[in-house]
Amino acid sequence: MEAFFDKPTVADLLLWYASNKRDLPWRRTRDPYCIWLSEIMLQQTRVEAVKPYYARFLEVCPTVRELANLPEERLLKLWEGLGYYSRARNLQKAARVVVEQYGGEMPRAYGDLLALPGIGEYTAGAIASIAYNERVPAIDGNVLRVLARVSGSREEITKDDTKRRWRERLALSVPAQAGDFTQSLIELGATVCVPNGEAKCEICPLREVCVARREGSIDEIPVRSAKKPRRIEARTVLILQDGERTALCKRPPKGLLAGLYELPNRPGHLTAEELPSLIRSLGFEPLQIQRLEDAKHIFSHIEWHMIAYAVRISPEFDGWHDTSGMLLVQNDDLHQNYAIPSAFSAYVKYL
Repeated sequence: MEAFFDKPTVADLLLWYASNKRDLPWRRTRDPYCIWLSEIMLQQTRVEAVKPYYARFLEVCPTVRELANLPEERLLKLWEGLGYYSRARNLQKAARVVVEQYGGEMPRAYGDLLALPGIGEYTAGAIASIAYNERVPAIDGNVLRVLARVSGSREEITKDDTKRRWRERLALSVPAQAGDFTQSLIELGATVCVPNGEAKCEICPLREVCVARREGSIDEIPVRSAKKPRRIEARTVLILQDGERTALCKRPPKGLLAGLYELPNRPGHLTAEELPSLIRSLGFEPLQIQRLEDAKHIFSHIEWHMIAYAVRISPEFDGWHDTSGMLLVQNDDLHQNYAIPSAFSAYVKYL
């Protein structure tokens, strides 16, 4: 099997990285816990968006033990706005395994890291190589794009078989400076061989060996299968309030936004005339109904098109409401302690 890069090319890549790498907080440490946290946060999320979350999270949970013992509601509040909350839950599940099975020390071996909840082949490779210099590859979307263009491959890069073979080939190129090698490829894909916009081939350290550049096929590579169109769902959001309290309900334990508190909502776009009977069926008495602005939120495979109403209700109960299954929460308590999914970000200003 042929390696992706020969030794001189690897040396060029490492030299480029040493001179051009961004100063990112998780690059100032070899602590495997910090590297793990950053890698999970960076999934589906921009670097600049992650920075403040990373800092706040480490203030509250500076070690694996603090994360393992953190109450779930506090965990989700720390994660609020990052989305994909299953990442946070899996972080905590893995942290508890690390405490119970490894005495609170992150395992060193790639295979042991891979066995932890929420850690896949890329994340295990990133932690093992960056924290411990284990000579294992780490292939994410940025790296896949670099490898496809350098090799001129028109293979479909999201296929498991393609990823497996490329991981085996890249493993043959990993030098003793495994961590820098991993980060150099990620950095190259993020800043030079970019996913959107024109690739900056003139400053790329791999330009002389890049087949796609030589053949003029940068814009055609990598090859990806067409994504299925997102399913459009109409939703009606209700902001039910009695003075300084707002009604929240909890999502089912499985599925979209599993187990999170949310603003009450219903399928479809309901008219103002339909609302009084619905609200009374929940056990509330509507005093005033106001139509709010429309909003849209895009999940991976679903797109919510939302309309919303602010509804003033009669203050006739405290706390948990049996009929509706909702919780009425003081707004200051809501902002401080409850993680509201970013799907409802357009309406948080009314709380």
